[in-house]
Amino acid sequence: MSFRLAAFADEAANDLTGQIAAMQENGVELLEIRGVDGQNIDKISNEKAREIRRRLDDAGLGVWSLGSPFGKIGIGDDFAPHLDSFKHSLELADILGTKHIRLFSFYGTSDIGPVLERLNAFIEAAKGTGIVLCHENEKGIYGDKAAKCLKIHKALPELKAIFDPANFIQCGQDTREAWELLSPYVEYMHIKDALPDGSVVPAGKGAGELPWLLSQYKGEVLTVEPHLSVFEGLFKLEAEQKTKMRFTYPDSRSAFSAAVNALKDIIGGNKNG
Repeated sequence: MSFRLAAFADEAANDLTGQIAAMQENGVELLEIRGVDGQNIDKISNEKAREIRRRLDDAGLGVWSLGSPFGKIGIGDDFAPHLDSFKHSLELADILGTKHIRLFSFYGTSDIGPVLERLNAFIEAAKGTGIVLCHENEKGIYGDKAAKCLKIHKALPELKAIFDPANFIQCGQDTREAWELLSPYVEYMHIKDALPDGSVVPAGKGAGELPWLLSQYKGEVLTVEPHLSVFEGLFKLEAEQKTKMRFTYPDSRSAFSAAVNALKDIIGGNKNG
């Protein structure tokens, strides 16, 4: 298996300097940009985006996708300002040199009609830009389980899928079953694993069947999304009580590195980590 790695580096550091350092330390060449210097990506100015682009270029790094929050509002919330913010993010994507924007399918409804109406508004706004819009399965939104995601993609074939195994597990969805339904629509994957109780663990340590999924995946890029537990008092606790806490890390940078290394273990064939 050979892939290019991207990551949500805001889980390693809040500031861009720390994010760049974490990516370089771990051999991650692409950023799924979600938060920088305390701002969500959809809130930054075009000037700030140009600064980010310059610094990433200087570091030999690139942006794979905007990890935006679009579609993470209630279906009854005012959509107009949300759509305006999306249109601004199309400009940001162009400045940052990415062709992907991540989005969601709204909270608070089991009715696909208004979901498709709003998702189609995003698609219409993006027409002619060359930007690929990608729907992520997420607990609590309309497209939480595979069958509902499939309805979205059949109705809006321009909209591609981001496959997140941990999110499916947290919704009680079998990941192999989800893959069989959604694989024709998958643009890329978020690498996140979880136990049946919903707790997030390093890739390959949960119920997500990551080795099997990666053996089936025909794409080029994988985005690491750590979501691992950070316990800053870990070293002191271990020293005082000789206690080893499973899958808990002393700081965000360590958790980020553990998530990347777990994925590299799978790619390299070392499934036991």
